[in-house]
Amino acid sequence: MGRVALEGIEFHAYHGAYPEESILGNRFTLDLELETDFREAMLHDNLRDTVDYAKLYQLIKARMDVKVKLLEHLGHRIVSDILVAYPKVKSVRLTLKKHHPALGGIVQYSAVTVCFPEDFA
Repeated sequence: MGRVALEGIEFHAYHGAYPEESILGNRFTLDLELETDFREAMLHDNLRDTVDYAKLYQLIKARMDVKVKLLEHLGHRIVSDILVAYPKVKSVRLTLKKHHPALGGIVQYSAVTVCFPEDFA
């Protein structure tokens, strides 16, 4: 087993429960860590034997382009998409941050963390 990570992935997207969020959008940052078996990739230097970072990014970007209200729902959908695309993945930890959320005061970011298998039981 080994870990694959993408950290600090940034998007401008239109997620939020309030109408202005779906119009103005916001900056989001995503950190992702996967546990998977990549022994074959270590031995044979073949991309098909591990998680392809470029495809993983495109999978996340495609989900970020679909407007939702809640970060919890968005995080769950991204993790579900990863598990479908990469069945060898044994665990996922995803943290999704919305920068400067409209809460009526100064807040650097709001965040949720979704974990598989814990949050999928």
